[in-house]
Amino acid sequence: MSSLALVTGASRGIGAATAVALQPHYRLLLGGRDASALEKQAAELRDARPWPVELTDFAALAEAAAGIDRLDVLVHSAGVAELGTVEEAPSDAWRRDYEVNVLAVVELTRLLLPALRAARGHVVVINSGAGMNAKAGWGPYAASKFAARAFADTLRLEEEPHGVRVTSVFPGRTATEMQEAVTAAEGTEYRPEEYLRPESVAAAVLGAVTATPDAHPTEVVVRPRRR
Repeated sequence: MSSLALVTGASRGIGAATAVALQPHYRLLLGGRDASALEKQAAELRDARPWPVELTDFAALAEAAAGIDRLDVLVHSAGVAELGTVEEAPSDAWRRDYEVNVLAVVELTRLLLPALRAARGHVVVINSGAGMNAKAGWGPYAASKFAARAFADTLRLEEEPHGVRVTSVFPGRTATEMQEAVTAAEGTEYRPEEYLRPESVAAAVLGAVTATPDAHPTEVVVRPRRR
């Protein structure tokens, strides 16, 4: 049986690029909310099928995950970026970042742990530079990414004895729709040529999950080259 990878946020950005990078090596489940976009993406890839689900609907998530009994790679790429200062950001902004960037990641991983253990699989959490260095005005997002980092560190300690590897990937600013929205919120100009390409982050993910069995890539930091 060929290896299986599940990528969330696979309809666009880093998730879509990661699916393309993994396709020569894995059968693919393309996770996301936009079923039509996932169907289009699946049609362009070899041995891929849509896996549409709302990640914050835990009942729907459990139903979608129930049929997966063996999983080689789980890439958490879905995410949101609600920004704001501690003074100004409403509780809904904090809640939304935590629901998508942390709680959905935790729940999906928990549901799929038996399948990951069965395959001695690999979990990749796409984090952010904000998960390593907090920044004024980025409170809700940075806090959620620090939490996601702590989750990955804990998961690694608990699951390495079961043969499961866990990698956090910390990209710098990447040319995606999310980044375009972030720069608009900051009131700055969106200059994609100054940022990482999603394909560059995807290459880092591929490098981590195809590392030799004796290696455990725990953290991968990717930054744009200075020009």
